[in-house]
Amino acid sequence: MNHQPSDHELQSDLQPVSWEDGKVKLIDQTLIPDEFVTLEFDDYKDVVHAICTMQVRGAPAIGVTAALGIALAAQTIDAPDSEQFMHQLEPIAEEFRQTRPTAVNLFWAIDRMLRIAREYAHLPIIELRATLVDEALDILQDDIRINRQLGMNGANLLKDGDTVLTHCNAGALATAGYGTALGVIRAAVEQGKRIKVIADETRPRLQGMKLTAWELQQSGIPVTIITDNMAGYVMHQGMVNCVVVGADRIAANGDTANKVGTYGVAVLAKAHGIPFYVAAPMSTVDLSIPDGKHIIIEERCPTEVTHIGEIRIAPKGVPVLNPAFDVTPAEYIAGIITERGVLRPPYTESLIQPNTHHQSPTIQED
Repeated sequence: MNHQPSDHELQSDLQPVSWEDGKVKLIDQTLIPDEFVTLEFDDYKDVVHAICTMQVRGAPAIGVTAALGIALAAQTIDAPDSEQFMHQLEPIAEEFRQTRPTAVNLFWAIDRMLRIAREYAHLPIIELRATLVDEALDILQDDIRINRQLGMNGANLLKDGDTVLTHCNAGALATAGYGTALGVIRAAVEQGKRIKVIADETRPRLQGMKLTAWELQQSGIPVTIITDNMAGYVMHQGMVNCVVVGADRIAANGDTANKVGTYGVAVLAKAHGIPFYVAAPMSTVDLSIPDGKHIIIEERCPTEVTHIGEIRIAPKGVPVLNPAFDVTPAEYIAGIITERGVLRPPYTESLIQPNTHHQSPTIQED
């Protein structure tokens, strides 16, 4: 299992997470759009902290980051044999598990890294370390490849001249590169279609205003920012042709967890007869849970709501509810765009047998 250098077609102009000279490199997303800063980490604990503090965010991106973080940690494990190596590696993996509870890609990537470590435990430690780096890099390149395929599948849903509304950031910054929801838009533009985007600001962290608008501006794709409570207005005015969002976890019945506020957008879209699509890789699908009621929703710090930067904008002492995500029921979702095609209801069937429910050519698995 040797990592092969990526093809030029797999390269992304914007790579929020990468591996260079034995270090994990991350774009600090908390500083965009004011600053563009790349961080370098040679200690896995700093990578754990970066995920917790959302210096890197987005379900696919944190999965890739965790994989690279585990590979980074493996380079410093001094063990006489594979048993002792795993004894030290497994608690490190658990530290990464504790960072963000909702995004299933995180746990998928960690499990994949541990599985490889066990499968190649017979190798000398120095080779095992290298194997884990190779696997993490494979995960990174797989994500970019999958996003491009996903984007092409979803691009067929967009018509020339369409305006797409999106919530939060599901672009290159939320992945290893290219993006999921924004990948669909990018692919449509690459086909020559004239696409405009309306980006919800996405309170309380403003990922739509800060990250999505910045990404699209950098790509030359027309984008307009609206406040979250304007989504119904622009739909009623006929300014939106479809909605495309990302996902952090998709249950077996199609219920989807995404950034808080997504559910409201889906309800509004259905009321206005506007198709609402979810764009996510199959690694975001969690068939172990039957529906959205079983998705753990992360509760974040109240200061995200009560403060803008260091300035308090809410009265002291008033309780704050700050879930990072909400769940959109499958009945509101017109289609789930994946690397295997556009899945349609009933999702209890199409998520299990995706290749029989596609509208675009599917990639072949080895």
